[in-house]
Amino acid sequence: MIQITGTIVNYYFHCITQMYLFYHKINLEENSEDVRVGRVLHEINETRVYEVSFEGIKVDKITKDFVVEVKKSDSNLESAKWQLLFYLYSLKQKGIKKRGKLEIIEKKKQNKKHFIIELTQDIEKKIIEVLEDIENILNLKTPPKPKFESRCKKCAYYEYCFL
Repeated sequence: MIQITGTIVNYYFHCITQMYLFYHKINLEENSEDVRVGRVLHEINETRVYEVSFEGIKVDKITKDFVVEVKKSDSNLESAKWQLLFYLYSLKQKGIKKRGKLEIIEKKKQNKKHFIIELTQDIEKKIIEVLEDIENILNLKTPPKPKFESRCKKCAYYEYCFL
């Protein structure tokens, strides 16, 4: 059985080729400056109370009302939103109902952006469809063909996909 994580869901909405390669342990992110910056920001984020992990889920913070996910920029909001929705859905399956808060820590700005995320029945149906699609893609024998977009130039997988 495939273990789907928040990162996998995030990559599904960002790039299915990246998702496939990452899942199959073709990990080129160790050389990425953006990935290193994101890790450092997580380490120095003074507002984080604690990190919670279970069954492939690793949330940055859980408060009385929210599951909080921290991102270094708003460049990939849709993917981050669905990652957080996946966490909310997974927690709901365990009997824990919360709202989500997406916190964006811009590299060059002092203030943070916050987005409140709600899990609805329609979104739950969509998540189930997404999880089925993810499983089908990850079971492929070869990675999906990459589709070149402007954001690909900054991706850790750029050389793999396009050179």
